[in-house]
Amino acid sequence: MKNIILSIILVLSLVHYSSFAQRVDNFQLEDIISGNSFELAQHQEAKAVVLIFTTVSCPFSKLYENRIFEFHEKFTKEGFVFALVNPHHGNDPEESKEAVSERFKNKANGLVVLNDGDQSLMTMVQASKLPEVVVITPGPTGFAIAYKGAIDNNPQVPESANMKYLQSALQSIQSKRSPSPSSSRAVGCNIRLK
Repeated sequence: MKNIILSIILVLSLVHYSSFAQRVDNFQLEDIISGNSFELAQHQEAKAVVLIFTTVSCPFSKLYENRIFEFHEKFTKEGFVFALVNPHHGNDPEESKEAVSERFKNKANGLVVLNDGDQSLMTMVQASKLPEVVVITPGPTGFAIAYKGAIDNNPQVPESANMKYLQSALQSIQSKRSPSPSSSRAVGCNIRLK
């Protein structure tokens, strides 16, 4: 009886969660470094697609780079897909293909940097800060945002972060649970509209 009640609660919580999750339409963007195409629909089998809005020039993005690379290295092995998203590419001389390639080519081992210079993806997921994370999970009815917001609560001293939002969200998804919290306030540079 206890197992039946727990099962009902679990199903109701999943229905409740999915009814409020923001749906994400398929998108296709070019990887700035390789020129290859990245399409959300190709990642239906992933546990989640982790998008991190970032730029070469934002000081907050620089502070988080090593943490982002560590997440990528650890969680890619667990079935997560990571992509950096640059909403300033082509709109800012500091965000050229050369600058992006130089910054990430030897550090990001397989991590793509997507060109969102037209800011269509940024607009779709309502990202506004750099860095800002959007974790998208696949489901039977399409993709939905499971977590959106900050990586953690201490840009300058990683060891002092006591709220590790992204880590908690990915571990929850790995355990087949909905992230809690499902959002947090991202702090960093503002995304400049084109």
